[in-house]
Amino acid sequence: MNMIEVITAKRDKLSLTDEQIEFFVEGVTNGTIPDYQISALLMAIVLNGMDEREMTTLTLEMAKSGTQMDLSYMDGIPVDKHSTGGVGDKITPILLPLIATFGVETVKLSGRGLGFTGGTVDKFESIEGFNVEVDSKDFPELVKKTGMVISGQTPDLAPADKILYSLRDVTATVDSIPLIASSIMSKKIAGGAKAIVLDVTCGSGAFMKDIKMAEDLAKAMIKIGNLAGRKTIAVITDMDQPLGRFCGNILEMQEVVNTVTGKGEEDVIEVVTELAFHLIKLAGKDAGMSDEVLRAEIRARLSDGSCFEKYTELIKSQGGKVLASGAPVYVDKPFSCMNVCSPDSGYVQSVRADLIGKASVILGAGRLRKTDAIDYGAGIGFYVKVGDRVERGDALCALYHGEKSDVSEDKLFDAMELILEAYQIGPEKPEKKSSILSVIS
Repeated sequence: MNMIEVITAKRDKLSLTDEQIEFFVEGVTNGTIPDYQISALLMAIVLNGMDEREMTTLTLEMAKSGTQMDLSYMDGIPVDKHSTGGVGDKITPILLPLIATFGVETVKLSGRGLGFTGGTVDKFESIEGFNVEVDSKDFPELVKKTGMVISGQTPDLAPADKILYSLRDVTATVDSIPLIASSIMSKKIAGGAKAIVLDVTCGSGAFMKDIKMAEDLAKAMIKIGNLAGRKTIAVITDMDQPLGRFCGNILEMQEVVNTVTGKGEEDVIEVVTELAFHLIKLAGKDAGMSDEVLRAEIRARLSDGSCFEKYTELIKSQGGKVLASGAPVYVDKPFSCMNVCSPDSGYVQSVRADLIGKASVILGAGRLRKTDAIDYGAGIGFYVKVGDRVERGDALCALYHGEKSDVSEDKLFDAMELILEAYQIGPEKPEKKSSILSVIS
């Protein structure tokens, strides 16, 4: 088979055959197709799209390009959750122990943060001693012990996707629903899940800026999942403002402890409850409860101590240090170095999550390149969010850096400028918006 013919077919808006897609993925994986031809096909896909069969074949071939995990040792149906990312997204550390209290077992393979989108692995790595590079042969023992394991993605999981992703990033071919959907779903399928819940974020702090884009991506991933024999549900969640009261690694993990001990923010609880509800149902662990009773029970376990107990088990099982109270010991301590104050009186109309995320990166909470070091104590705390009343001079938020680190005045003022641009203050109180925008199954 000739790669030029494959590129020509997609350039001319034809559907690629299963054999052509298999040839392409195999060539990407073993290095026989040069980068310039891979990039040419990626651009043709961006311009001309893919149909459901093409997307599914591409996904399955990428999943088959490396190791495919066997989760048959799990009790019940193996489930997985994926978020398309955002600012202040600390859902996974809450969700895993929460669903474990219902007997739902999970192997969660997560990535590090890049740009203003935080990474779950970075958050757990802010806990002293916590091992985020677990050998897959140890997964069954950890799952048997606590019902869950969290680890960085292994290099042999969907290696074709890693090659394509790195090329897409430098060839302006990221913005394509078929390529995004196949990238996400190939890793989920290779990870062994039989049922998948997708948290598709939508808004200024998400890749999908409006509800139609988010729903189009969700529908594409659901079609792939269903055609691949995986039950798939998507929850569209709001990321027009940061989630919760903090963004930054240790700051968010401290907020996780607040949430699993019954003191969480309502937007975080709302998202966690919705995702947990669908994961528990898909895993068949709802014990015949009605939907209303199940949702109430999920919320109850965030405050009755059972979720916190499981969270502590998770931390200890992977080498993390905990205090006598069960709370984690962190590698640094966040230091509040500056407040950003409101220039006007009124109601907070919006808080652009993308600008907040960029400000947190300036402070050291994120990385622009994969090799950048992170200040685990850096981040931002929000005194007010959308709908809150402020007077001129009131603090909008606090800027943090780790006690072991420092931030120059120039960077502090750059972050402050972005935050002042992010906050829009107006005379009228805006209508409250749900954190759950829609659910697609």
